[in-house]
Amino acid sequence: MVVGEVDGRSDGATAGDMEHSLMAEIEETDKVVVCDLSGVSYVSSAGLRAILVVAKRLSKQAVEFSICGLNGPVAEVFHISGFDRIFKVYEKREEALAEATANSGQA
Repeated sequence: MVVGEVDGRSDGATAGDMEHSLMAEIEETDKVVVCDLSGVSYVSSAGLRAILVVAKRLSKQAVEFSICGLNGPVAEVFHISGFDRIFKVYEKREEALAEATANSGQA
């Protein structure tokens, strides 16, 4: 299980870095990735695209992907864009980890 943490802004200038960072982290997982966005203060369409690219790659590898820690403006962008209906979204990291652990059988 991998927990990827993202901090700051995820926009046109930083989305590529976020995507590369998450891709590097997911190389070390076999079944579960939780993306913690609690440190993200802003996300643009470029940031959403980066998350989608990572999620699609994980889906091809049969890896469960979920997101946690959406705060005010980021949660609003996820809701307006429909991303909160595309992905499993949890309020807290602990909830995402508990659900992922229960579903995967990992301890």
